[in-house]
Amino acid sequence: MNQPLLQVRGLKKAYGAIQAVGGVSFDVRPGEIFGVIGPNGSGKTTLFNSMLGQITPDEGQILLHGQDVSRLGPLELSRRGVGRTFQTLQVFGKMSVRDNLIVAAQEHRGSLLGRMFAPGDSGLGARADALIDQFHIRHVAHKKAGELSYGQQKLVDIAMAFMSEPDLVLLDEPCAGVNPSLVGGISTLLKQLNQSRRGSFVVIEHNMDFVMDLCHRIMVMVEGQVMAIGTPAEIRANKQVLDAYLGS
Repeated sequence: MNQPLLQVRGLKKAYGAIQAVGGVSFDVRPGEIFGVIGPNGSGKTTLFNSMLGQITPDEGQILLHGQDVSRLGPLELSRRGVGRTFQTLQVFGKMSVRDNLIVAAQEHRGSLLGRMFAPGDSGLGARADALIDQFHIRHVAHKKAGELSYGQQKLVDIAMAFMSEPDLVLLDEPCAGVNPSLVGGISTLLKQLNQSRRGSFVVIEHNMDFVMDLCHRIMVMVEGQVMAIGTPAEIRANKQVLDAYLGS
């Protein structure tokens, strides 16, 4: 428990003359919900894409359980216990909600041959049903995902990230486009998942009330650099952050 689950060390990524991420370092502890905030263009998305294996950093290291995963792709990271959501929905609209969850976890079921001879639900039905109940979407479990409201699809999308029982989940704007009445419910769900599964989350989100309520610590990025890391109370009281970003 003393070793961070995730360690990012001196991460840099440039696009031509533009330094999108300029030497970012931080740790995420076991069981921690870690928020990343900053204005548009601050490097949050580039940082996330590097952590997800979608782009390769120019310099620096990303360590998971002390192992260097800086050059691994998304599939290998997933198999090592990293779940993720994206800004845009990743649900399969023509498949049922339950089947969406099952498909999301099938890559963790060994070989293709093994999955071919597994039960029809690849042995994942009970896990899918448990998440369906936890996310309060039992009433739409057998509907096609594309027939649901945007907010319901967002819940399915988030639930899919937890089907593989990951140690670390990266959540990219989980509240984007969601009706404000659902934001509190998403926060409550993530807190419950954090408590019941003891996983660590890294959350990018523009909704400050959501971040301040959910996260144990928050990192503020500005122009590819880390401006501050601290608890919500420390971030609220940081004059530099207030002047540069929060604006009050």
